[in-house]
Amino acid sequence: MNRQITINNRVVARKDIPCLSLSEFRAEMVKAYQQGLRVVSFFGLPTGGPCRPPGERNTGAVLLYAVLADDDSSTLAITSTLFKEKQGYPSITVDCPPFHIFEREFYEEFGIRPENHPWLKPVRYDFRRSDLSQTMANYPFFTMAGEEIHEVAVGPVHAGIIEPGHFRFMCHGERVHHLEIQLGYQHRGVESLFEQRGTDGIAKQNPFPIHLAESIAGDTVIGHASACAQAAESLCNIEISRRAVAIRAIALELERIAVHIGDLGAIANDIAYLTGNAIFGATRTLVINTSLAICGSRFGRGLIRVGGVRFDIPGTLQAKMKETLEKVRHDFLLMGETMFSSPNVLARLEKTGIIDKDKARETGMVGMVARASGIPLDIRADHPFGIYKSVPIHKFTMDSGDVFARTYIRYIEIRKSIDFIMELLDNLPEGELMQTPKEAKDTPASSPSPCGDSFVVSLTEGWRGEIAHVIITDAEGHIERYKIKEPSFNNWFGLAQAVRENGVSDFPLVNKSFNLSYCGNDL
Repeated sequence: MNRQITINNRVVARKDIPCLSLSEFRAEMVKAYQQGLRVVSFFGLPTGGPCRPPGERNTGAVLLYAVLADDDSSTLAITSTLFKEKQGYPSITVDCPPFHIFEREFYEEFGIRPENHPWLKPVRYDFRRSDLSQTMANYPFFTMAGEEIHEVAVGPVHAGIIEPGHFRFMCHGERVHHLEIQLGYQHRGVESLFEQRGTDGIAKQNPFPIHLAESIAGDTVIGHASACAQAAESLCNIEISRRAVAIRAIALELERIAVHIGDLGAIANDIAYLTGNAIFGATRTLVINTSLAICGSRFGRGLIRVGGVRFDIPGTLQAKMKETLEKVRHDFLLMGETMFSSPNVLARLEKTGIIDKDKARETGMVGMVARASGIPLDIRADHPFGIYKSVPIHKFTMDSGDVFARTYIRYIEIRKSIDFIMELLDNLPEGELMQTPKEAKDTPASSPSPCGDSFVVSLTEGWRGEIAHVIITDAEGHIERYKIKEPSFNNWFGLAQAVRENGVSDFPLVNKSFNLSYCGNDL
């Protein structure tokens, strides 16, 4: 058996994960890709342990893990291979294009070269990267020759509050032939912070710092906190109540609604549709204030903890939330119908920034932008978690893959999320807000104790798309590897593809229609 089959949030013993020869591993990746599986996570584990000084992670042997998703059967396949030294290997990307960004990251961290990779460049400048001579200053930008070709450089410092990232356009007149995006300006070492807790005293009381997960991407607090909590609960054998599960789902959908409405306002602003910008902005405030009413934070911080949730939604708040969401629905639908019936709006959105289904699949895109290009991928339906196991979500896709599709799909998802929350509020289950491990319920003041030598994959569908948290524990149950994948990691290259053959002045609009995270990529 070349794959260990599991499902979302199910713990696997590390000894049960096959370790293949390098040739077998590569053949298995190609076979899985041809069978329709897609890569979810692809990362290395240094056998000498995770806590190494900068530049030393590449020493010694490295165990490479691959997590693949079969969305049709809602299963995950895990396999591995061992690099005993810093040797090269035939690039998987050559035969399986979606591996391109994963192999680049693996090479950057460990110096294990995927030979013949078509675009082997730095991804995020991990402070433990193999080659510390690779810096921002010597990034190998793609260049084009020709008397009428010129470069337009934007960033890394931008106006307003946007995060740092560098965009280099190769243009002929106003037409963009190529865009290269350089990130990594704010690498924070988030994964290593999780891993280091496996060696300090604080970890004994709180081995899974949800507050750290909440800070992975500031606009996706609930999405990342949910993934972290679910992985921790699986490792600690904690089954939370249906009420806590429902409250988490309500918070996740509120986050989706708030950001989608904010994006509609930002897109309206970029095309000078100022009425839409003003009304969507005001409507978003109603949504984030609803999150504030639940837990004291407009972004949901402090709500989710390992074992459940810290705040309830009592009957009086349920009634207030329903009243607010009805107003949101009324105002949002009225503005949306007006905006999407405007010829001037449609003229700017339609056929701008197109990325078709084949290109989106080759690029490895996920989430909302993938669904806008006709790829029916939604973790809530394909690998259900929490309340979505019993209250299904119906996927919605579009085929045009342009700014219009990425804008309109937000409009549809907002409507569906409001309906989903309303249904949950009408049928909110009973139950405790917090639970303790099953085997520790009779032990006073017991703290979570993760099972040792284990591997768990936790997937959620944040508003951008698939969030993946993978935790590997050592024999004592300490976190040995904590691997995070934010959907922006998949989608940044898609943005670069979508802007090709558009006017350089279209880039802000195309960029806004993706709305990717810099810090979520840089980690």
